[in-house]
Amino acid sequence: QVQFVESGGGLVQPGGSLRLACITSGISFSIYDMNWYRQAPGLQRELVATITRSLSTNYADSVKGRFTISRDNAKNTVYLQMNSLKPEDTAVYYCNAKIWGYDRWGQGTQVTVSS
Repeated sequence: QVQFVESGGGLVQPGGSLRLACITSGISFSIYDMNWYRQAPGLQRELVATITRSLSTNYADSVKGRFTISRDNAKNTVYLQMNSLKPEDTAVYYCNAKIWGYDRWGQGTQVTVSS
């Protein structure tokens, strides 16, 4: 059974940092590109960062220089280090991968940036 479980969200002040983690199971993690998406209230889900199986990374313009995606294949886990957080980063964050042609999602973790 494929499962993605995100953790690490919370309430943080502007300028603060959080590290999200997504632990996966039921897949051969190392062969898949992994993504972090986010969805703010009333807005569409947007792609935040991608890390390929060859460790190439790509970021949305809005988070470049502030967020870092990484992976630990031994732990079947993908991370999102978020620094210099802004109120506009407030959203539910989801990890994602396309497995056997289907998008798979975790349940999401809430990130709230507020003073």
